[in-house]
Amino acid sequence: MATVSLKNIGKVYEGNVRAVDNANIEIEDREFVVFVGPSGCGKSTTLRMIAGLEDITEGDLYIDDKRVNDIPPKDRDIAMVFQNYALYPHMTVYDNMAFGLKIRKFDKEDIKKRVDQAAKILDIEELLDRKPKALSGGQRQRVAVGRAIVRQPKVFLFDEPLSNLDAKLRVQMRAEISSLHNRLQATMVYVTHDQVEAMTMADKIVVLKDGLIQQIGSPLELYNDPANRFVAGFIGSPPMNFMTVDVTEEKGKVYIDEGDFKLEIPKEQGDILKDYVGKQVVFGMRPEDLDYHEEEMKDQTIKCNVGVIEPLGAEIHVYVNTAKHQAIARVGPNVKLQVGDTIYLLPHFEKAVFFDLETELAIGREQRRQ
Repeated sequence: MATVSLKNIGKVYEGNVRAVDNANIEIEDREFVVFVGPSGCGKSTTLRMIAGLEDITEGDLYIDDKRVNDIPPKDRDIAMVFQNYALYPHMTVYDNMAFGLKIRKFDKEDIKKRVDQAAKILDIEELLDRKPKALSGGQRQRVAVGRAIVRQPKVFLFDEPLSNLDAKLRVQMRAEISSLHNRLQATMVYVTHDQVEAMTMADKIVVLKDGLIQQIGSPLELYNDPANRFVAGFIGSPPMNFMTVDVTEEKGKVYIDEGDFKLEIPKEQGDILKDYVGKQVVFGMRPEDLDYHEEEMKDQTIKCNVGVIEPLGAEIHVYVNTAKHQAIARVGPNVKLQVGDTIYLLPHFEKAVFFDLETELAIGREQRRQ
């Protein structure tokens, strides 16, 4: 059993600088939770408060229903994997992994058993006699993870552990950490600024911005049902397209008008926008929800010009321009396009999300969820 509960947690630094504001997060036993957001959003600070490396200014932190605000890190039964690996350069891999257990006066046989077991799980058995300088970045990261595994803690904490690795190795290590979670069935909290890592690894994602939690949910929930414009733009690659449009009504039908195109909104989405007739909203569409058409379909397609073409093998990313906006569409690999072509994009309106221009909150989210 290893649950973590943050109740109204806040962190204020000297000069009244608020890094984290009123964070409420419930992390269940064996759950893989990812904190994600841009630099300076408070994700690492929150993780360090869980670890006990940062004092908590406000609120209460519980691990297994025990309040741990004033308990030192060594007594919280957590293990942390850092961005810079934090290995001792003069020690072998074996000694690096065993060091924490030796400090805690574990029996030699128990230490050897734990280190050997962790080394086997991470496929680093042949590296145990080497020193960190003789290891690659990926091997050092495995050692850092192994040092955490031998502790057999209640909770694993990862602070951007893959950010120093190259792109190919990051993908490999991502899969390995996910596999490790499945094998150990441990509670893990993972911090990253990379939304792809969050989407591919997490059971639950916590999106932060400026010290405030924007949304908590499963990867697909955040992708398909974002609470606000920030989450919609941060989660997903390429990101969601946003266009500011006027909402109008003619003969009982609702339209959105960008200036270069005008689209009739299906009744279900139109009902959501009824209160915004005569106002502007932000129209959000994922790149894969814009279908390519060579010919115009009245009140149904977006007229645009091709600006940039990015062939990616299995698909093509097409950057297009309308009168007032830029957008990205995903099209099939066999579509023949040239820069400067006029094309038409047909939105899948059942996937559209509209945002209030001022609050940036998703419009009609409760209606969509019913």
